[in-house]
Amino acid sequence: MLKKYLIAFSLFLPGLFVMSLGIVMMIYAGLGVPSWDVLHVGLQKTVGLTIGIWNQLVGIVLLGYTLYLTRKFPGIGAILNMILIGVFVDLIMFTHMLPMPATVWTQWLYMLMGIFLMGFGSGMYISSDMGAGPRDGVVLALADLTGASIRRIRTIMEIVALLLGWMLGGPVGLGTLVFSLAVGPIMQYSISFWRKIYRTMAERFLSVEKNMVMPVSSTSQGTER
Repeated sequence: MLKKYLIAFSLFLPGLFVMSLGIVMMIYAGLGVPSWDVLHVGLQKTVGLTIGIWNQLVGIVLLGYTLYLTRKFPGIGAILNMILIGVFVDLIMFTHMLPMPATVWTQWLYMLMGIFLMGFGSGMYISSDMGAGPRDGVVLALADLTGASIRRIRTIMEIVALLLGWMLGGPVGLGTLVFSLAVGPIMQYSISFWRKIYRTMAERFLSVEKNMVMPVSSTSQGTER
């Protein structure tokens, strides 16, 4: 079981970091961010604290709501998702890991790269099968309880987060629209790609384990006298 988790974490943790890098790039681009980040940035502008902390606080609320709906405690993947994305976002911003875009074309480059990295990173962490994040957990729970489609519930949640964030001064723009149209296909490709990588890693690991087990030769068996 431990070895399985080690393989899973080799995709899960880098996936969360890549996704966080994409979030920061879209924020720096200043051309609009995904709906949930509109809310996080709006809360940061209105109340204070950091964008990463608001990501975590909103995640805690959503995990609590999922617990209320399902009466099941969230898995380790959901908890780490909630904690680490906020940590990574603040780390990238506070250490100035990325320079601010200085021209219009670099703003566009940041926006497009941010969208790609968010979709690609999401595919990485999802492919690890460590569990759904806080937002996806609510979607799945509500779909199970109400019988409504996952697509409809997710759309409603995205719109609510977008409107709340917009009213709080969050950055809604072209990037918000492009993200909503482009992230799905990128995620689909990424999930397909990383699931193949994950299976290959698991198969090679098991193959190495089998080769390490030495067969017992009949000639090595002693005889009692």
